[in-house]
Amino acid sequence: MNENRFFKGWAKPGPEVPGDLATLEGESLDSISGHFRLFQLENGHRFSTDDLLVAWYGTSWAPCPAKVLDLGSGVGSVGMIAAWRLPGSSFVTVEAQEQSVQLARKSAQYNGLLSRYEIRRGDFRDSKILADDERFDLILGSPPYFPLGSGIESDHPQKVACRFEVRGDISDYCRVASAHLNWGGLFACVFPITPEEQGRRVERTAHESGLSIIRRRPIIFREGEPPLLSVFAMSRADHLPPVFRDRTWDEPALTIRCRDGSVHPEYQAVKLAIGFPP
Repeated sequence: MNENRFFKGWAKPGPEVPGDLATLEGESLDSISGHFRLFQLENGHRFSTDDLLVAWYGTSWAPCPAKVLDLGSGVGSVGMIAAWRLPGSSFVTVEAQEQSVQLARKSAQYNGLLSRYEIRRGDFRDSKILADDERFDLILGSPPYFPLGSGIESDHPQKVACRFEVRGDISDYCRVASAHLNWGGLFACVFPITPEEQGRRVERTAHESGLSIIRRRPIIFREGEPPLLSVFAMSRADHLPPVFRDRTWDEPALTIRCRDGSVHPEYQAVKLAIGFPP
């Protein structure tokens, strides 16, 4: 028996990795998918449930993309999970913060992804960061959703840009995704639906960008509470049959935790599907 394959009675799926890099002071190296691990700052922005959800949802409904784009990729959590689930896909990720880019590059090397995983530093709203003719079969995004000044901002700049709309908002994600989707491609993102105006922002900006929301799934963080987020799957309206352009399939809500605080059985199954440790 290969003991490296097991963690708390769980057999880690997926390929083993080179794993030839160590953490520096102030960094941690955390499990994310199977043997894949992620370099993060101990006191900086850390990957979240939002990241896991959008990577799972996007790769579930676009299971065989040749090229994948991750917008505002941060330390690489969304892209790394997607790369683990899509071993035959090539990736481009775009992130503006140098510190996050350096961490993501370390993770890509650690996980053996360098041959198919390109990390570009820059603001994805900049027309020079993506060529006009670049097209992707799957585009992923976990955008910030708090306008500047609407809440308490962290004293750590990495956290601020990941939570507050410093470099664009959901409208920018939709606009860039629409411009770079391949024929029949899918854009998956996560965004609040509470308060109601937040949910309307997604619908409005998707429509203004020429996208149709094909399906969406509300997320309940604790059983008995209302959903706070939703994951969305969109395609360009002009790539869809007319019957799909003005309607959305609303899926049953996904619950993260039961009333007693334990992880909900369905979310446990989601975590297994992305190779996330129990």
